Amino acid sequence: MHIAELFFSIQGEGQLVGVPSAFVRTSGCNLRCWFCDTPYSSWDPEGQELSVEDILTQLQAWPTNHIVITGGEPMLMPELPELTQRLKRAGKHITIETAGTVLQPVQADLMSISPKLSNSTPWQRDAKQAMVHEQRRHNPSVIRRLVELFDYQCKFVIDQPADVGEVELWLQSFPEIDRRRVFLMPQAVEREELLAKSMWLAEHCKRTQLRLGSRMHIELYGHQRGT
Repeated sequence: MHIAELFFSIQGEGQLVGVPSAFVRTSGCNLRCWFCDTPYSSWDPEGQELSVEDILTQLQAWPTNHIVITGGEPMLMPELPELTQRLKRAGKHITIETAGTVLQPVQADLMSISPKLSNSTPWQRDAKQAMVHEQRRHNPSVIRRLVELFDYQCKFVIDQPADVGEVELWLQSFPEIDRRRVFLMPQAVEREELLAKSMWLAEHCKRTQLRLGSRMHIELYGHQRGT
């Protein structure tokens, strides 16, 4: 597997926020969000090739039962089903972070789906990449299958107040999704911007009963790799 980094930290997002977790960050993504906070696993993928055995051995060094497989887009990795099967046999709790565009026969305790809104398309950065991204970013059949198969949460990156309207339209297309499992997360990699956006986003969540998504890792560590 092409791995950008392995590290031990605190889960900063979603319903398991605050849980000490070991992270497996795969390198490589089929999307190109302009605001990607891990460009070393998407726009400019880097890392090293590790076998499933190598990954399992390194994960044993950390005192946690919670494993988060993220990216990039981990669902692109052919070895992912084997890795998740081995982790389940070892009694681990597995969260998979995915944009919900690719399906694989994996095992997971929590499927953390981050659907990409139109606010993610990099029109100003790279027109060619933007067109490919726009074609790939929404795959309803995959999202429906993930929601059917797994315990799940949905996390939306919100950059501007107008984005919340798009979330509501998106949710109308998926009546099977429980609104109590939907998190709205401010797009920010600096603490000050994170707080400012969280303030107006909190007011929207109070009106709509959606959940305000924390980004605790940025609050604690700032925008750093391995956190």
